[in-house]
Amino acid sequence: MGEHAVVYGRPALAAAVDLRLTVHVSPVTEGGVRLDLPCLPHAEELSWSAVRGYARAARESWCEYSRQPGTERFRAVRGDDPAHIVKAALGEAAEFLGEAEPTGVKVCVESSLPIGSGFGSSAATAVAVIAGYLAFRRLAPDLDLVERLALEAERRQHGLPSGIDTATVLRGGLLWACRLPAGGLEIERAVVRSPLLASLRVYDTGTPPESTGAVVAAVRGRRDADPARHERLLDRIEEAARAFRGELARDGEDPARIVQLLRECEVCLEGLGVVPEAVRSVVRQIETEGGAAKISGAGSLAGPGAGSLLVYHPEPKKIAGWPFLQPFPFHPVHLGAEGLRLETDA
Repeated sequence: MGEHAVVYGRPALAAAVDLRLTVHVSPVTEGGVRLDLPCLPHAEELSWSAVRGYARAARESWCEYSRQPGTERFRAVRGDDPAHIVKAALGEAAEFLGEAEPTGVKVCVESSLPIGSGFGSSAATAVAVIAGYLAFRRLAPDLDLVERLALEAERRQHGLPSGIDTATVLRGGLLWACRLPAGGLEIERAVVRSPLLASLRVYDTGTPPESTGAVVAAVRGRRDADPARHERLLDRIEEAARAFRGELARDGEDPARIVQLLRECEVCLEGLGVVPEAVRSVVRQIETEGGAAKISGAGSLAGPGAGSLLVYHPEPKKIAGWPFLQPFPFHPVHLGAEGLRLETDA
């Protein structure tokens, strides 16, 4: 909760899920970089100078965008390269190490995360590529360093992200995060006593036609055009997120209160214009059944898909029987799962 509000200094509550993304880094004798991305699918071979040049060009383009954010400028940052986030992350790691002539490497990315649907796939990619490459070069990955480099890569993917996706996939668990005035996030682990997390269900309404960065840029433009209205919506999202955190910390579960808070947050997200009509219609049907639902992620400007949807009902078993949810993939995820894990082949 708070996914758009956190960009403007409000807190957000985020949970890692146990859909894993794995990056395997291995040596190749002929030098250069070999990318293997079967989840896209995409494969490519290029030189280290091309990787570092790609990352530098993306950084320069992002700097221009950050001075005057806008949808068109963001398109120039993101481009249409399917390996964009991988190249940006690998380039940032290589630039940090400052290697003149790195030895050859193969980077394989395998993922069970839906791509572009609010499940943090780009943040997971950035974190895993950077941590994996640093470990491959015998540098014990420091979490703060990985987070800093991964956030740089995420900026090439999403423009002006809050950093909460990066922090969540890196640290895992359930996090309470607030953006500091000077940048960066203040993060603490949320206390969970309630059984509420086990009652929530996660569905995928479909990949939005726009990238997360494009949606965030559009919301920024609307806020600039009507700041008073949008500040009120962001304040309401903050109140709901704080109250939801309070519900998680208490013993037991108050279904009526949970329904109220999720509905309030969804109404505000609809007010920001990030929930398309097709998804709003599904949410209304859930509410008619006595439940509540909200998008979980950036959402969409046009739809029909808006990415992940968090669904709640006082009797969770009823959710699976609703015919209007049948067209959407259900992900039986554990909310508050483990974050980054490093493994070394024997």
